Formats: sequence, C-alpha cells, structure tokens
Amino acid sequence: MLSSLAAGFGLGLSLIVAIGAQNLFVLRQGVRREHVLSVVAVCAVSDAVLIALGVSGIGAVVTAVPWLLDVVRWAGAAFLVGYGMLAARRALRPTGAALRVETEAPPAERGGRTMVATTTRTAAVLTCLALTWLNPHVYLDTVFLLGSVAATHGAERGVFGVGAAAASLVWFAALGYGARFLGRWLDSPGAWRVLDGVIALVMWGLAFSLVLPVFTG
Repeated sequence: MLSSLAAGFGLGLSLIVAIGAQNLFVLRQGVRREHVLSVVAVCAVSDAVLIALGVSGIGAVVTAVPWLLDVVRWAGAAFLVGYGMLAARRALRPTGAALRVETEAPPAERGGRTMVATTTRTAAVLTCLALTWLNPHVYLDTVFLLGSVAATHGAERGVFGVGAAAASLVWFAALGYGARFLGRWLDSPGAWRVLDGVIALVMWGLAFSLVLPVFTG
C-alpha cells in the first residue's frame, strides 16, 4: 500500500511540476497574495476529480469520443491567447503599481506602499477553472496517463490515486504560499512588466502547442 501511495505521489508530482498556464497563474496570485487559498483549493480539487476519473477507468470511455478533446483543444487555445493578450497589455501599458497585496494593515506598517487587491475572488476562481479544465494536456496526463499507470496497481489503484492527489495539493500549496517570498524582487512596476511579458509569451506558446498537432497530423 505504501509503495502504491509513493508511486502515485511521485508520478503526480512529476506531471504537475512544469512551467504551464495553471502554475504561472498560481504563482502570480501567490506573489500578489490575492485569494491564494481559493486558487490553491480549486487547483487541488480539480486535480483530485480528474485523478479520480482516471483511476476509475473513465479515460477509456472518453477515448471513444475523440472530438471532445478537439473541442477542449481549440477552446483552451483561444482562452490562452486571450489571457496572454491581457498579460501583454499589462506589460506594455503598466498602471504604475508595484506589488499590490490584499491586506488590512495600515500603510505605515507596509512601508507606505499601496497594497490593494485588484482581482476579485470570483474572477480568480473562474480563471483558474478555465486554465485547468480547458487544457487538453490535463486530460491526457491526469486522466489517461495517470489512470493507465494506476490500473497496473490492481486493487491498490485507489491508493495510487490518493498519492497523486496528495502530490497536487502539496505542490499547489507550496507554489501559492511560497511565492510570496518573491515579493521583494517584484516590488517594482518594471519587474511586474517583465513577469507579465513572460506570462504572455508562455501563454501564446502553450496555445500554439495545443493546436500544432492538428496541422502536423
């Protein structure tokens, strides 16, 4: 049982720890300290649901409907292009704000900086859901690949799934709450312009990678 748990944790972590749209969004929210708990919870719960689907064997059913992944592929690419455009606009047209964090502490205790949340909780959650569920790689990795490996553990595939879900929770919590330590390097408008520029390029690159298989066969 422990070996299946460890195997699930290791594989789950290896699939999650990569530069992607979801991780970049969690990182950005963590640095800004905006609704981190909600974002981490959405990511962890979504992964747990997808892992459960994979472990239950539903991945084999979804493969019988290939057009479904194509729909997700194009919807995800469109969303990533749009999100990248928003990040690019922030990089090209900065508001002049530096590190803006959600806190109730008075300005004197914050070094005189303006720290106000600029993203509503609803917007953050909806964006996180879109970045998670409109990414076809999530289904290929989490549902199909992880589900296939879980099947090799026989009766302990459920334990394997628990290990993978635990890896997701640990990673997103560490990423979201650990990101705040980057604040000292991002406490300037210029640094945020660079970060948003990188985010825009990564989002567009991911969008291109999603639709490329359609043209290459």
